[in-house]
Amino acid sequence: MFRFVALCFGMLVRFFRERRTLLLENLALRQQLVALKRRHPRPSLGPFDKLFWVIARWVWSAWKHSLILVTPETVVRWHRAGLRIYWRLISKVRGPVGRRPTPKEVRELIFRMVADNPTWGAPRIHGELPMLGFDLSERTISRWMKRAPRDPDRAQRWLAFLRNHREAIAAMDFFTAPTITFGMLYCFIVISHDRRRILHVNVTKHPTSGWIIQQLREAFPFEAPQKYLIFDRDQKFGFEVIAAVKATRIIPKQTSFRSPWQNGVAERWVGSCRRDLLDHMLR
Repeated sequence: MFRFVALCFGMLVRFFRERRTLLLENLALRQQLVALKRRHPRPSLGPFDKLFWVIARWVWSAWKHSLILVTPETVVRWHRAGLRIYWRLISKVRGPVGRRPTPKEVRELIFRMVADNPTWGAPRIHGELPMLGFDLSERTISRWMKRAPRDPDRAQRWLAFLRNHREAIAAMDFFTAPTITFGMLYCFIVISHDRRRILHVNVTKHPTSGWIIQQLREAFPFEAPQKYLIFDRDQKFGFEVIAAVKATRIIPKQTSFRSPWQNGVAERWVGSCRRDLLDHMLR
């Protein structure tokens, strides 16, 4: 009696369902029946069977109700694996990707402009290139300016100057040392190039031009044997400091922009001081 009622109820439900849904359900059941009839101890689903259920999941909302052989999570896993294979194949297709490469002649032109006009920046070169028929953004020009080859003769001249005047060169520099109370101390040094001898050292919290000038007076109280003083382009070494250096009959020599190697003796001493002393102390 119960089976007869269930059969009648099922027939009534199928009577009111859409014909498209009935066809999809019939197709799904027939596909699983074909898989069960294969001559294997355990029914196996091939690539076409998996593709069938992946497509059914995509176009049919009630696909789970007719699925018997595997669980819905397995079909979802097949779908994700198919997407991975698809994107792997897409990524292997070699083609032009990213921004358009800068032509070689334009790069060489930028390098030549940088070498012939050291004072020109990216905005100036960006204004000159359209007059020559090249359309590049200022950001691209700035990126290629950083890759411009340096003049080797200029570096050789500086190294020759350091070697030939080693006994007559001194260097000054600042470096910072954090404190245990999250403060900052500014350490000032003056070092001689001939024997790497420290001529003067002091510490302050507020390095002003007047304080630096006083340190130079203490470092060179009388006529100094050094003829040149090397320092970087820190804002603390302003015009007043340069004038004070000239007043001691010492020729000031500022290094180039972003060239710490030109003041290598002072930079090397600062690194040794940090590694051997300051990194092992709490101030």
